[in-house]
Amino acid sequence: MANNSEVFICLIVLISIVFLYFVNRTVLNTELVQNPPEEYSWIIHGIRNILGYATLFLPGYLVLRYVQKTNYINKSGRGLIGAIIRTCFGEEDTLPVTTNVHSPHQERTLLQDGLLLLFYFFGLQLSYLLWGVLQEKVMTQAYESSSKDIGYFKDSQFLVFVNRILAFLVSACILLCKRQPRHKCPLYKYVFCSFSNIMSSWCQYEALKYVSFPHQVLAKASKTIPVMIMGRFMSKTKYEYYEYVTAVILSLGMLLFMVDTGNDRSNSTVTTFSGVILLCSYIAFDSFTANWQGSLFKTYEMKPIQMMCFVNFFSSIFTAVSLLQQGGFLQSLNFMIKFPSFTLDVIVLSLCSTCGQLFIYNTVSTFGPLVFVIISTIRQGFSVLLSCIIYHHHVSIFGAIGLLLVFLSIFLRTYCGYRIKSQKQLHQSTVKIKNDDN
Repeated sequence: MANNSEVFICLIVLISIVFLYFVNRTVLNTELVQNPPEEYSWIIHGIRNILGYATLFLPGYLVLRYVQKTNYINKSGRGLIGAIIRTCFGEEDTLPVTTNVHSPHQERTLLQDGLLLLFYFFGLQLSYLLWGVLQEKVMTQAYESSSKDIGYFKDSQFLVFVNRILAFLVSACILLCKRQPRHKCPLYKYVFCSFSNIMSSWCQYEALKYVSFPHQVLAKASKTIPVMIMGRFMSKTKYEYYEYVTAVILSLGMLLFMVDTGNDRSNSTVTTFSGVILLCSYIAFDSFTANWQGSLFKTYEMKPIQMMCFVNFFSSIFTAVSLLQQGGFLQSLNFMIKFPSFTLDVIVLSLCSTCGQLFIYNTVSTFGPLVFVIISTIRQGFSVLLSCIIYHHHVSIFGAIGLLLVFLSIFLRTYCGYRIKSQKQLHQSTVKIKNDDN
């Protein structure tokens, strides 16, 4: 029975992959895809990318449905295919257990929390400030070859691939060098946040073709509230009253600061309808990614480096398959050979992205998705502030008020969070004492 099931699973995968491959090749050869309208070319590129991802999505979904319907996990043999199916779809341990005995969980003090948060905060700022500068340069600036030819790089998906493959290799090396606790999360659950992570990065790169950097940063500043809304619907997260208040204050402060500092850029790219759609899509995908990862951390208690490894593993596969079908690898490699300075920028960009991811996963695991989004939002403000220093933008009284509101919201969130945590611990201690007396 198990052998028949495994043969059927192989047929499902093979037939669906071949079918989607020919569908993709047919679509890619159409005139509209070959020469899309410039203003809405992102729609064509996005559809092409998603069709490439579907080459893996559809077989995976069909196999998952078959496995659930036939209860294959409990009936499968111990062969290679059975082991792969259990690893991808079964609630089983997939990594070797460490021989070290874990010490009991200890509550961190306010000082320890503050120092750890500062470390993650500055790590994220340094990594992503440089990443933001290079991101804008790669997507908007012209490159000049040794023969004085001028070129603009256009393939956002290739940049996503390079970032993800480097992050996967680094995290995989860390996993191999340092023993980790047992990993209990079915691998297919990483696919959802991997896809949303790819799409958010792609939308972010594509948006720079239609909107200026300050306007993109302005849109990102509003992520805090969408993340809270997504958390309420996805994982039923209950936020305290003060968290809603501080989120609104933070968003208002960032809006005041960024609108003010962006007004004096006479050479800004005109914000188009395409740019608005891409930025809204970026916010939606990014909010889903943070909340889905936060939910996995709570449910399966994996280490941040495990999360980073498997998310980037699937992201690398998705983007590689799509690029191979579209011929994107060959075009991008030719561009790298022709413009060596672009190659250096991409390498540094990927290193910054990888370091930033290490801080992101640790922040989400330790403090939750909302705290990470707040840190990320503050980083957007620093990006614009850095732009003001470099390009001598004027900051009026409204920009200064915006900055004060940002720091006020951070102070209120830290203070209120510590107060509520202390009150809960005091209440629990009081209840325990009463129960002991009885």
